[in-house]
Amino acid sequence: MKAVILAGGFGTRLSEATNMIPKPMVEIGGKPILWHIMKTYSFYGINEFVICCGYKQYVIKEYFANYFRHNSDMTVDLSDSSIEIHDNYSENWKVTMIDTGLNTMTGGRIKRIQKYIGNDRFLLTYGDGVADVNIAELLKTHEASACALTLTAYQPEGKFGALQINPSTGMVTSFREKPDGDKNWINAGYFVCEPEVFDYIKEGDSSIFERKPLEDIARDGKMKAYRHSSFWKPMDTLRDNIELNELWDSGKAPWKLWK
Repeated sequence: MKAVILAGGFGTRLSEATNMIPKPMVEIGGKPILWHIMKTYSFYGINEFVICCGYKQYVIKEYFANYFRHNSDMTVDLSDSSIEIHDNYSENWKVTMIDTGLNTMTGGRIKRIQKYIGNDRFLLTYGDGVADVNIAELLKTHEASACALTLTAYQPEGKFGALQINPSTGMVTSFREKPDGDKNWINAGYFVCEPEVFDYIKEGDSSIFERKPLEDIARDGKMKAYRHSSFWKPMDTLRDNIELNELWDSGKAPWKLWK
């Protein structure tokens, strides 16, 4: 199964860092947040990724094209331009990086990678947040639902998009993006999608996945919620980045499931 990661936005709210690199490449503990997200999936045996690139995509492509050089010791002999890699360390990952356009919206980016997914079920998340979501339990919840899409629902302290969930069945009955009010269930990403989801994206590059596609899936009774009550944090601002680095540096990063 493939995990699709949305990594093409401008990241304007984190402009202190994103004027030079795309937001998913902003570092936590010396590694891009994108790497942390992929390590979470890899912990659950998901090692094939499709990254929806856009803004400064070359940075992401260069990082993975030279992954072993970024993560291993090396000797460069300038006399003959030879390179010797010492203690080569890499991941068991297959990473497909697709240019989904500079100004394409989230739904449009997902639609553009349809041919790399085909008729298979796939995982989907955003490239700018970390969580200790149990991917195995998320998949079990989805498989038992027979729904087109299962999303991870979370109750934060602030104001985000709201989900209405039937308490007895766990079915999502409505989806509203960023309404007023606190303590609502919000869309935390970490989706499981059937290929049917592509059929709900009908507005091309201008399609915002969190609006009409998700609203229509919920309206049709095809959206399930996996309620996550542990750790989840998006990296929207410099303050968020500082807080995530402090957690990592203190050895108390809840999303670090791997050894």
